[in-house]
Amino acid sequence: GLVAAAPLPTLQRLLGAKSGRELHEKANGVDRGRVVPDTVSRSLAAERPFERDELDADRHRRALLSATEELGSRLRAVDKVCRTLTLTVRYADRSATVRSRTLAEPTAHSAALTGAAYGMYEALGLQRARVRALVLRAEGLDPAEQASYQLTFDPVDEKVRRIEEVADRARARFGPRAVMPGTLAA
Repeated sequence: GLVAAAPLPTLQRLLGAKSGRELHEKANGVDRGRVVPDTVSRSLAAERPFERDELDADRHRRALLSATEELGSRLRAVDKVCRTLTLTVRYADRSATVRSRTLAEPTAHSAALTGAAYGMYEALGLQRARVRALVLRAEGLDPAEQASYQLTFDPVDEKVRRIEEVADRARARFGPRAVMPGTLAA
């Protein structure tokens, strides 16, 4: 309220001409940014809060698996791939640890996302940490058709990708609980 009531020349003198004008406009509810409807955001997130502060590392891993399955499904639904995965661990004392990992190649493949998430989690070396929530964020989104991939002749990899497509169709038809995370075996 004080910033909105401040005269424009005062803000410009304190912050500079451009920054002062932008702050004055934002404080007064003026935003000159373009709004593009139905666009995909620059990142997608999946949060897994726990009912109680959780000490069990296996439950942490199951929450990460669930989050990566959700992110992979959402990325594939909008034909995007991510280049970076960020893990945020929120603790009982309201502190948080954030780690990011750039993936070897852009992907929407749930198994690759799970591997990266597990790697970041293990690198934290949490022992008896009281975790309140885990958040995974897929960042650096690009259109899937523009991504480059390492060619593979591994039939298992191709099989898993086809299974993911079937699971995505089942989720779209029957809801998000139609295919439970971790039930797809390679």
